[in-house]
Amino acid sequence: MNHYETVFILNPVLSDTQIKETVQKFEDYLVSRGAEMISKEDWGLKKLAYPIQKKKSGFYHLLEYKVAGEEITAFELEFRRDDSVMRYLSVRLDKHAAAWAKVRTERVKSTKK
Repeated sequence: MNHYETVFILNPVLSDTQIKETVQKFEDYLVSRGAEMISKEDWGLKKLAYPIQKKKSGFYHLLEYKVAGEEITAFELEFRRDDSVMRYLSVRLDKHAAAWAKVRTERVKSTKK
C-alpha cells in the first residue's frame, strides 16, 4: 500500500451539508476500496489564484490515506464525474513527505485544542 494525499477544491456555491456529503462520499469510496484513512482536513473557503469555472474562491479539503496504487485511477475518475469538484490533485508521498505530513497533522490537532 502506498501513502497518498489528495487535495480537492469544491464549488463555493455549495451549502455546508452538500460539502460534508461530498467529502464523505469520497472518503467512503476510498474505505470501500480498502484504503486506510490517516487524516482529513477542511481548509475552508479560500481565494483562488486564478478563476476556475468563473469562480474566484473554493472550499479546499485534504485527504491523507494509504491504498493500493491501482485504485488511484478509479478514485480520480470519481472526481472527474462529480460536478461540484473544480480541481483535484493526488500525490504519492515518499517517506520524508509522509513524516512531514504526520508533523503537520499533529500541529493542526494541537492548535485546535
